[in-house]
Amino acid sequence: MRPFQYIRPKTVKEAVDAIASDPDAQFIAGGTNLIDLMKRGIVSPGKLVDITHLPLKKIEDKSGFLRIGALALNAEVAVNKLVLQKHPLLAMALNAGASGQIRNMATVGGNILQKTRCTYFYDASFPCNKRSPGSGCSALEGINRTHAIFGVSAPNNARSCMAVNPSDMNVALVAMDATVVVLGPGGERRIHFADFHRLPGERPELETNLERGELILGVEIPESAFTKHVHYLKVRDRASYAFALVSVAAALEIEDNKITAVRLAMGGVAHKPWRLYEAEKLLVGQHVSDGIFLDAAKVAMRSAVASEHNAYKLKLAPNAIMQALKAAAGI
Repeated sequence: MRPFQYIRPKTVKEAVDAIASDPDAQFIAGGTNLIDLMKRGIVSPGKLVDITHLPLKKIEDKSGFLRIGALALNAEVAVNKLVLQKHPLLAMALNAGASGQIRNMATVGGNILQKTRCTYFYDASFPCNKRSPGSGCSALEGINRTHAIFGVSAPNNARSCMAVNPSDMNVALVAMDATVVVLGPGGERRIHFADFHRLPGERPELETNLERGELILGVEIPESAFTKHVHYLKVRDRASYAFALVSVAAALEIEDNKITAVRLAMGGVAHKPWRLYEAEKLLVGQHVSDGIFLDAAKVAMRSAVASEHNAYKLKLAPNAIMQALKAAAGI
């Protein structure tokens, strides 16, 4: 591991200034992802800016939304009374993530910024456009069982990438229309969660639309009636400490057996948490039934493209969508 400088700024502004003035610096909080990357030599910051003591841990009920601080621990958010009451889908997703030990250390801000778990990204002996842009994507012709079926770069693109976003929490947040609040050298701004993460395109090394020096202050989740008919389904290789092969966040508002509003998103299928807007549109105004859920699953899969080893997702994903919707609807 490369030697690094460690600093502990006293204020949020000092932390932002420390990063903005040093291109070789990175924030560190729980460290559950960053330390692994440093040990493997994937990232080698010359300076770590410790933000764990900053006042960014509150979970507050504001007018029209719930605000969760970036340093709130995943485990604490998952059992918070306000979260369980107002956004149970988020609690479900958090409890599905990693392991109890990791959730006790991982922060909301770190979870949002979590790096892909693509094998080729983590193994420096293989070319990887995310790790070294222009070197190639080993997953294209390699073992791509866990990789993306939506939003993948064109195979002939010199900077192709088919990695997936690994976060369960991100799937719930994009479904709930959350907003990320950030502070940078230019001041505070808000980014709609659906626009926060990027598809690989020509810049697979960029996973978010954060600007240099920006620090996540927290997330804001608007109030909604999605408190009863919700479900988070995670399909994985083992019950603990495993990332989703496919996951689905489903939230429904139902009146007299008719769907009046829907939120639907998937994980494990794209470089960013994948919102299923067309499927949502199809479901609104329809009566709850297996048939309409099947139709929604088919619509959701229209743009999916499989590779050699992940073709099973073309069947697994729609089945997971149907199962999540049925569980949310209580049928």
